[in-house]
Amino acid sequence: MQGCGAMVRGGVGVPSPVRPTLPQGKRRPSWLWMPTTACHGKQHGMKYCTSLQNKCMLLGERFGRHATRSTLLLLQNYSRSTAMSRLEMSGQFQQPVLESSRDYLTRACHNASIKKRVLSRVECFLSSDPINSGWLKPRRWENFTSLESACVQPEYKLPIRTRADLKAEQYEITGSPLNPSDVPAEAVGIGDTNEISPWWQEFPKRWTIVLLCFFAFLLCNMDRVNMSIAILPMSSEFSWNPATVGLIQSSFFWGYLLTQILGGIWADRFGGKVVLGFGVVWWSLATILTPLAAKIGLPYLLTMRAFMGIGEGVAMPAMNNILSKWIPVSERSRSLALVYSGMYLGSVTGLALSPLLISKFGWPSVFYAFGSLGSVWFALWQSKAHSSPDDDPELSKAEKRHILGGGTFKEPVTSIPWRLILSKAPVWALIISHFCHNWGTFILLTWMPTYYNQVLKFNLTESGLLCVLPWLTMAVFANIGGWIADTLVQKGVSITNVRKIMQSIGFLGPALFLTLLSKVQTPGMAVLCMACSQGSDAFSQSGLYSNHQDIGPRYAGVLLGLSNTAGVLAGVFGTAATGYILQKGSWDSVFKVAVALYIVGTVVWNVFSTGERVLE
Repeated sequence: MQGCGAMVRGGVGVPSPVRPTLPQGKRRPSWLWMPTTACHGKQHGMKYCTSLQNKCMLLGERFGRHATRSTLLLLQNYSRSTAMSRLEMSGQFQQPVLESSRDYLTRACHNASIKKRVLSRVECFLSSDPINSGWLKPRRWENFTSLESACVQPEYKLPIRTRADLKAEQYEITGSPLNPSDVPAEAVGIGDTNEISPWWQEFPKRWTIVLLCFFAFLLCNMDRVNMSIAILPMSSEFSWNPATVGLIQSSFFWGYLLTQILGGIWADRFGGKVVLGFGVVWWSLATILTPLAAKIGLPYLLTMRAFMGIGEGVAMPAMNNILSKWIPVSERSRSLALVYSGMYLGSVTGLALSPLLISKFGWPSVFYAFGSLGSVWFALWQSKAHSSPDDDPELSKAEKRHILGGGTFKEPVTSIPWRLILSKAPVWALIISHFCHNWGTFILLTWMPTYYNQVLKFNLTESGLLCVLPWLTMAVFANIGGWIADTLVQKGVSITNVRKIMQSIGFLGPALFLTLLSKVQTPGMAVLCMACSQGSDAFSQSGLYSNHQDIGPRYAGVLLGLSNTAGVLAGVFGTAATGYILQKGSWDSVFKVAVALYIVGTVVWNVFSTGERVLE
């Protein structure tokens, strides 16, 4: 057993630490620290030392790699009374010595006086480690000729290696229990390392919340885009004209606009867990009931699509509220980027799976399959999610400290200070920038298939496949941008500068590539410009989409509801304005309007936005 010296009485190891018991009226010495586990090897008695009026400290020198690891015996404040002259220190030690791995020998004798005769004697033991190459042999007192030789002249000899077997036995140890206050700061408690939790139990709780939000947004866009594929066989079956199809598609936004701000108010008051759970259940039920509503009649279908919009409208404010409580600022960008990439991948998954399900099982199967996934997600959400770290009884103290970062949790919002919120310039910077951002984004995502078909002359199958490319590009670059933003924050760059840098990329990147789009001559270059435009647009997830939590974490849901309302209106008006522009002009005019708004958003954002908290 390497490096485990033992304090012994008559060569027997003492199994447990106790506090020395001294005669009544005598002063207790300073604590004597030695390993309490018996080990293999020799025990060498030292029957010398003590008594001079001045302190005598004997420090053994290091002897290279041959030096033996030994024990520090610090004897202080002993009475000179002969009643204490033979103190046996066997079994009178409390805790193991926590020393460095380098071997050394320290011996100390305190309150000793050297005269012509020895006044008292202390018996102690050293234990040598058979693994090491040597041990220090103590010299007898009779051989010391002076104080100096007694203190600094150890004798080193190479040992003859031995092997001993230890038999565990039980011994009774008497003495008072150790007081925890007497344990020095250097002592470290070692727990039972056999009880190691599985990795899935050690996974950070805050990232469990992030992943559940990711899958919620994956389902959100899967359920939203399935109608864009299913509307083709549905219009043939029910003989809908293009105007009716447009009415059905737009009915989703009736409910979606209605609950943007309401969802933020509910989330800030009742918690993000309750509101997001309600949203997923609501829109999943609306998705499952869509085929039935369509067969009953058009008004019922329009109502069901509006109901679906109500459910999805609360998703973003509720998610923003819950992440503002769970995610520290150093991880905010990448967590939001991951969640929003769930939306992009949801569009990819919905566009890829919907044609397969329709061709094999008919158009109702899309709504049944996608809607039923919401129940699986809800079961996991109820068992794993909490609105704030303060509500989670299983959250470790270390992770809670990491999330708080020295702060404290605040009470849920009971009233919304609308006057205060709307009086802040950074809030209006968010609203205006969100409008400018979504104008270009919705135009590209809504009119892209038409552009591929009419301008680039791709057939419908090729157009459908190429429509997936921007979503994939956005999912990848959103996470890259999130990692870059959090790295900059961790390196000491101010949050304000990080948000301005990332959003400037999110504005000027699309502006540049849309300008180049009108100049290219080949379809391949046009597709590349479109993909690069959407990829740079995804950096906005680490810009304005992260800023709600920066400037007002308590009102993060309301702030996102306000700005996203402006963003949805930009999508509605931008889509309609694009159709009007194409009747009178060309695609170049459409891109110029989008570029102009990107530039306006860049200026407003860099002048008025901030990463500091402005709402308490």
